[in-house]
Amino acid sequence: MPVDFKAWRAASQTRAENALNQWLPAAHILPARLHNAMRYAVLGGGKRVRPLLVYAAGSALGVEMAALDGPACAVELIHAYSLVHDDLPAMDDDDLRRGKPTCHKAFDDATAILAGDALQTLAFYILAHDPAMRAGASARLQMVEALALASGSRGMVGGQAIDLAAVGRTLNLPELEDMHIHKTGALIRASVALGALSNQQLDHDIFHRLDHYSRCIGLAFQIRDDILDIESDTVTLGKTQGADIARNKPTYPSLLGMAEAKQRARNLYQEALECLAPLDARADPLREIAAYIVQRIN
Repeated sequence: MPVDFKAWRAASQTRAENALNQWLPAAHILPARLHNAMRYAVLGGGKRVRPLLVYAAGSALGVEMAALDGPACAVELIHAYSLVHDDLPAMDDDDLRRGKPTCHKAFDDATAILAGDALQTLAFYILAHDPAMRAGASARLQMVEALALASGSRGMVGGQAIDLAAVGRTLNLPELEDMHIHKTGALIRASVALGALSNQQLDHDIFHRLDHYSRCIGLAFQIRDDILDIESDTVTLGKTQGADIARNKPTYPSLLGMAEAKQRARNLYQEALECLAPLDARADPLREIAAYIVQRIN
């Protein structure tokens, strides 16, 4: 029976939101200002693409949703921390995120830095502690390793460093893709990996295919972001439209042209689908997420 993707996505987003709400410290617990900032940065917004990928990859391999809540939350907390820090004046200096003031605008710079730090550490606590996860100690260690690698200097943080160093420079296509494989793609890749690693009888060939799928959609996600920064508007995006152009950042449209950038995203989408060919209908949410990534409007 075909998956009703919109219903599945809405239910999974709600599930992730509820799980995040349970893991985040309550707003009244001391230090209350820090905990309020953490909750502000995470709850009540966002597409939850990374939790969706955890749920979709795990479900494609027969893992029950309850066992995927912890990994889904862990990846989203890393993503949220990265947004809080990226928005700071010393980084991208953004005032708007998910249609509301960025964390440092709603609170202050110091609180935002601490909130990001605390969200990052909470992610790894969940992977170590969540009793609902069916994964044993070895699989949990693999998850911690995958998420740490994707988050650090050889992943997301390294990508941000490359991004900052690239402002005002002209990059070639391999350099641009290397930057985004780290900055955006690494955490998307980790999301699929954590979902797959939740299956304790994981087939290595299937894992390789899922990993390649995640690489393709990670790049496609960034290409679509670059396109929307030009073609969309601030209200639809929930963040400042044209910010990358204003900062003279290298983007796919600026390097390839808009038509070729769109074609590159479509090619990556088709490559991602080919990776999923051996998987049955349980992998349909992964297929739909790939389509959503290249078609989304925000």
